[in-house]
Amino acid sequence: MAPSVLIVDDALFMRMMIKDILSKDGFEIVGEAENGVEAVKKYAELHPDLVTMDIVMPEMDGIEAVRNIIKIDPGARVLMCSAMGQQPLVVEALEAGAKDFIIKPFQPAKVVEAVRKALHGDGG
Repeated sequence: MAPSVLIVDDALFMRMMIKDILSKDGFEIVGEAENGVEAVKKYAELHPDLVTMDIVMPEMDGIEAVRNIIKIDPGARVLMCSAMGQQPLVVEALEAGAKDFIIKPFQPAKVVEAVRKALHGDGG
């Protein structure tokens, strides 16, 4: 069975890009969310194998969403999606429980590699 993924980003274009990259590589996209509030709700409903999480979003940012998801499921695997120059936020997200991060603009090979590592490795 293909690993299930929840894609969280406030930009539809970014969600479509990640969906396209991961679908082509055999992952099952089980849901999408455009803010942290939706992300936490959908995680609780769907319990995906992995979440790709944008950091900067309206209503609830990705870091707060990670904290809430880890409360629901301490074993949750969350991969942060970060733009260049957001290193302090990435560090905060990793401390909150995220497994790893990928940098925008996305390079398909790097996205797939990070997703596989988060799913199969211990993340460090």
